[in-house]
Amino acid sequence: MVVIRLARFGTKHVPKYRITVADQKYAATGRFLEVVGLYNPKPLGKDKEIALDMAKVQAWMKQGAQPTERVRSLIRKFEKTNEKSK
Repeated sequence: MVVIRLARFGTKHVPKYRITVADQKYAATGRFLEVVGLYNPKPLGKDKEIALDMAKVQAWMKQGAQPTERVRSLIRKFEKTNEKSK
């Protein structure tokens, strides 16, 4: 089963996450198929909190990839912030 999930890559006390598409049997920070975005829960300065390639996310979801609950909430949050900026 293919999932869209977070993979941590930040340092100690400064978490950052990649939003990846991976096979469920691999470790969360292990092998993945594609990186479709970034999530920074503690953005500083001009850093963005969420950066997503929605075209890639939607393409993977059409192929059957299931986002985790946290990723699903990040997608909704990203869509809301993009609606306001238009």
